[in-house]
Amino acid sequence: QVHLVESGGGLVQAGGSLALSCAASGYAFSSLHMGWFRRTPGKAREFVAAISRNGEVTLYADSVKGRFTISRDNAKSTVSLEMANLKPEDTAIYFCAADYSILQPTENEYAYAVWGQGTQVTVSS
Repeated sequence: QVHLVESGGGLVQAGGSLALSCAASGYAFSSLHMGWFRRTPGKAREFVAAISRNGEVTLYADSVKGRFTISRDNAKSTVSLEMANLKPEDTAIYFCAADYSILQPTENEYAYAVWGQGTQVTVSS
């Protein structure tokens, strides 16, 4: 089973940028669709972005489209989330997740079988 570890969270001012990274181990990374989700206290986990195995297909939540960019490096077994023009409402714990499915990448959290421990992103106003 794949093991995922996120890094790169922190505190940033509104309008700033931050990059998250997720390192995978223990499985053939290039066979996995990967996703980023986030959760704030009192709210359900929310889809942020997803990327297909070969990186050719990407999905974004409307709330982050145009500001966030998901990418992956299969040689390094990493998936990244570049976040720009951050807003206070982007404050959350961000999780990367792995989808073993042969289908297309999805925003459906139940398709993702393995999750990282999360990394906190805080955007101050």
